[in-house]
Amino acid sequence: MRVMKWSMIALAVAAGTSQMAVASSQDESKGFLEDSKLNVKTRMLYFSRDFRNNEPGTQSRVEETGLGFLGTYESGFTQGVIGVGVDAIGMLGVKLDSGKGRHSTGQFPTDADGRAQDEFSEGGAAVKLRFSDTVLKVGDQFTALPVFATDDSRLLPEVAQGALITSNEIKGLTLNAGHFTALNAQSQTFHDSLHLKQADVIGGTYAFTDNLSTSLYYSKVEDFWRKYYANVNWALPLSDKQGLVFDFNIYDTKSDGSAEYLAFDGDKLDNRAYSLSGAYNVGAHTFTLAYQKVSGDGDYGYGVDGGGTIFLANSVARSDFNAEDEKSWQARYDLNFAEYGIPGLTFMTRYVRGSGANVASTGNGKEWERDVDVKYVLQEGPAKDLSFRVRQATYRSSDGVYYGSSSIDELRLIVEYPLSIL
Repeated sequence: MRVMKWSMIALAVAAGTSQMAVASSQDESKGFLEDSKLNVKTRMLYFSRDFRNNEPGTQSRVEETGLGFLGTYESGFTQGVIGVGVDAIGMLGVKLDSGKGRHSTGQFPTDADGRAQDEFSEGGAAVKLRFSDTVLKVGDQFTALPVFATDDSRLLPEVAQGALITSNEIKGLTLNAGHFTALNAQSQTFHDSLHLKQADVIGGTYAFTDNLSTSLYYSKVEDFWRKYYANVNWALPLSDKQGLVFDFNIYDTKSDGSAEYLAFDGDKLDNRAYSLSGAYNVGAHTFTLAYQKVSGDGDYGYGVDGGGTIFLANSVARSDFNAEDEKSWQARYDLNFAEYGIPGLTFMTRYVRGSGANVASTGNGKEWERDVDVKYVLQEGPAKDLSFRVRQATYRSSDGVYYGSSSIDELRLIVEYPLSIL
């Protein structure tokens, strides 16, 4: 498998050598200040989770509301053969509502007595260098690689610290190589709160055509695991308003080093997790079916390498359906109301069912989840881009496959306002 993956990367490079751009991004640089961008995103999040059948004496509900501010400054690059720039991140989270009996939604750090802190903040910066169409960024940053992706599912996002090279020298080909030494959780501000020792990643994505692309990545997380990842995405237009999209993802994970993350039976991780989805779009409607399977020893493991490092179809709002030996399928429907004269309004609902999970209580654990998501984005006026979102998830399991609870109802109300200052 390793030989096949790296052979495909070599093929992609060879295919693109004749397509190198004449003028690079650095050639077109206007300057450090001239190309600068300053953005502030405000997010209000109400988050509740009802554990409907927890054991007596245990917390049966979590419910908190917070207000988050994320400021990002991206300078341009100085002119010349090698451009120099700086990026900066500033974050502030403010508690609007919580309580000792309702904490632990993952939005806020907690005090010694178990109460959510009134506010928390974090800041960071990175230096970046650009040669032609290749950028080296060193410092604090957000990442979205399939083997190292920071999570942004709460009030404020995770932040990684390290070095990342992104190269777009060849048309259609994006190459990445990174070395990361710290990762801060969404609800913590102290350095490396997720206890990442070291993670090295390499890989890339190549678009053979406008409709066909593939990705290949490798990562090694010290004392945890090494991962291979591959993806193929194929879009097939049928007419002006109809089309099919097929997406295949696969991870191969194996314990490495001291193997701090073990399989359920205490053995080291050695598993494969894959998903295959097919979506049919017709006008305002999109219908999707997906299948996912985990095989080998242990669950598909992630987290220390970023809370978003699970590019699988059935990783949804509450569950990831990633337990050892688990098989799951999904049916999903999306509706874009722009076709009916209401641009900015979207609706999504899906149902996912899993079975065959090897968990503590059984070798045939079952779980299901039903999600509903409604979002509206203002299209014009002084509050343009202000968005309102409702996310509801219903989760059930006869065997406590996920989260140690067999019955969870979850609700998130999200209001976001992105503001571009520069």
